[in-house]
Amino acid sequence: MVPARDEEVLLPACLDSVAAAVDALRSEHPRVRARVFVVLDACRDRSAQVVAGRAGVVALTTDAGCVGVARATGVEAAAAWSASSGRAPLWVASTDADSVVPRHWLGEHVRWAADGLDLVVGTVEPRPGDLSPAALSAWHQRHTTADGHDHVHGANLGFTLAAYRSAGGFPPVPTHEDVALVAAARAAGVATLATGAVPVVTSGRRTARAPGGFAHYLGSLGA
Repeated sequence: MVPARDEEVLLPACLDSVAAAVDALRSEHPRVRARVFVVLDACRDRSAQVVAGRAGVVALTTDAGCVGVARATGVEAAAAWSASSGRAPLWVASTDADSVVPRHWLGEHVRWAADGLDLVVGTVEPRPGDLSPAALSAWHQRHTTADGHDHVHGANLGFTLAAYRSAGGFPPVPTHEDVALVAAARAAGVATLATGAVPVVTSGRRTARAPGGFAHYLGSLGA
């Protein structure tokens, strides 16, 4: 599931990486079915044209201009697709339109789901060329990709629909909806893993799509 707001430049690389992850998943787990949902949130650029015609990708639209609403829209669409196809339980893997996932990303999510986990919190790494050496160094000083980390990024999350429901879903907020969901899920006692096994590479841009979000944080590092 991928929320996107005016992401015509970075969205193609994201969808290419997700498609590669789906191909790898089908090769390793041919009985597992996957569908990609892109939520075009108040887009005024050519993001819709980027998505159009991509096999296995469903485009959804909202004018909310709110990432919490966009992510929730994607989850509900995935839940409806799963219910209509008679496949259960549903596992949702979430990333962002300015991010690139590794090829084995979905395969690892399937393995974690099979192990009985309900929520997996992954890590991200900013694209090195987007940051100054000082900002990149500051990033690494404040972040770890080791298992047991305490970071939360909507660009690298996985969860069961049951865990999502128990947490009350993504709140309709313009930022930190991912942090709120993870906190609520942990409070509800769902089986959780914080792992650095499948880091997602994300944009180091400083032009924010969400107020107070990742781009703003990078700016605070001197980016």
